[in-house]
Amino acid sequence: MPEREWKGNTAGMTWMHRWLIHSLRILPLRVVYAGAAVFVIPFCMLFAHKGYISMYHFFRRRLGQKPLRAFRNTYINHCRFAQVIIDRFYIYGGGKFDFEIENDDLYQRLAAGKEGFVILSAHIGNYEAAGYMLVAKTKRFNALVYGGEAQTVMQNRKRILTQNNIRMIPIQEDMSHLFAMSNALADGESVSIPADRIFGSPRYVECRLFGKEARLPLGPFSIAAQREVPVITIHVMKESARKYHIYIRQLKADGPTLKERSESLARQYATNLERTIENYPTQWFNYYEFWDEN
Repeated sequence: MPEREWKGNTAGMTWMHRWLIHSLRILPLRVVYAGAAVFVIPFCMLFAHKGYISMYHFFRRRLGQKPLRAFRNTYINHCRFAQVIIDRFYIYGGGKFDFEIENDDLYQRLAAGKEGFVILSAHIGNYEAAGYMLVAKTKRFNALVYGGEAQTVMQNRKRILTQNNIRMIPIQEDMSHLFAMSNALADGESVSIPADRIFGSPRYVECRLFGKEARLPLGPFSIAAQREVPVITIHVMKESARKYHIYIRQLKADGPTLKERSESLARQYATNLERTIENYPTQWFNYYEFWDEN
C-alpha cells in the first residue's frame, strides 16, 4: 500500500476561522450548512480531486453502488464533513448539541476506576465532540492529535478540553508521543488514539474491511495489548443538525502472545468500524485510497 496522502489540518486562514465562530453565534446552523453545500462543496470536489475520487471509489468498489448513486453519496459525504467542521466551530463559540450515549455506564465505570484504559477512535463522524461530552473528573483523558493543526483550532481545543481534564499529545516525528501515551497508561489515565491511519511507524496489521484487506497501524493495538488495559472504541455520529449519537463498545484482547493479542484487537476494531460505517456510510472521512487496489 502506498504512503498515505492526507493532510490533518483544518483548511482556512485564522481570520476565516474567527469569522466563522462569530457568524455561528448569529446565523442558524442550517443556514451555514446550506451555504457550504451550495458555495463551498462543489469547489472543493472540483479542485480536491484526489479526495473526491477516493470517496467515489469507496462507494463504487467497497459498497458496490452504481455510478450515479456513488457520485451523489460522495457529494453528501463532503457536505457531512463540512457540517462536522462547522459543528466544531459552533462548539468553540459556545454552541451546544444533544448527545445520546450508548453504553455510557461502561465509560463511566472505566473513568472511575484506578486502571488506565485505551480509547480507539477513527476518522468517522465527529470524534472531537466526545471530548466535550465525556468528561472524566478523576482520570485525565489524553488525546493523540495531529500537531500541525491551525492555530485557531488548537487554541480553542486547548481552551475547552483543558476544562474537561483532557490533555492533547501532538504526534511527533521522533515518535516521542508513544512514550507520553505509555506513561499516561502507567499512571492510570486514559489514552485516545486514532487507529485507522498509518503515520510515522511502518508497522501495520492487515484486517478484512468491506471484503478486502486493509492495513491498520499496529501501534495503537500493541500499546493496549502490551499494557493489558481495557480497550474501548468510541464513534460520535451525526444524527441531525443538533443531535449526535455516541457509540461506546469494548474490545477484548485474545491470545497468549503480544502479537496475537494485538491482531485480535485490530480485527475486532475493523469489524466494529465496518458496522458503524455501514450505518453511516456518508460519515467516513478518509480522503485517500484506503485500500490498495493493485
